[in-house]
Amino acid sequence: MFIQTEQTPNPLSLKFIPGCEVMLRGTAEFTSGDGTDASPLAQKLFAITGITGVFFTTDFVTVTKDEQTDWNTLKTEVMGALVEHFATGQPVMADEHIAQDAHTASDDDDDVVKQIKEILDTRIRPAVAADGGDIVFHGFENGVVLLQMRGACAGCPSSTVTLKNGIENLLKHFIPEVNEVRAIN
Repeated sequence: MFIQTEQTPNPLSLKFIPGCEVMLRGTAEFTSGDGTDASPLAQKLFAITGITGVFFTTDFVTVTKDEQTDWNTLKTEVMGALVEHFATGQPVMADEHIAQDAHTASDDDDDVVKQIKEILDTRIRPAVAADGGDIVFHGFENGVVLLQMRGACAGCPSSTVTLKNGIENLLKHFIPEVNEVRAIN
């Protein structure tokens, strides 16, 4: 198995592309070793000293490390864990239903929320995924869009710039009802 790696804008995160399906659908994020019972792969990765975050999507894994650990050593250990896991054929999640689905528009959404979700899904999420992360819609009220950055984008030094200069400007351009975009944790 050949696993590609890509740098992300976050120097503490690397994107690992195993060349096979990682998850059937949705995404899953673990920000500590606690709560990894749902994912055998997250357990393996958090067993590696220095890992502080793991993010799974359909075709890649983003791993975040602490500031003291060097990628030169860690990268090899992460690749080894990934190869071992995918070679066994185990699922990434013990129950794929736990994964968070994409936030596509539903019939219950008003027209503005449908427009926001459409722009997020078609224009913003693909760009954020290219950087090893994801963005999740959490609400819209009083002109404010609430979003959560995940994967490499969570805690990235440039995430505020991305959120304000990129996402906010794009949403304001297409949807006059949007006044501001705010990140939530």
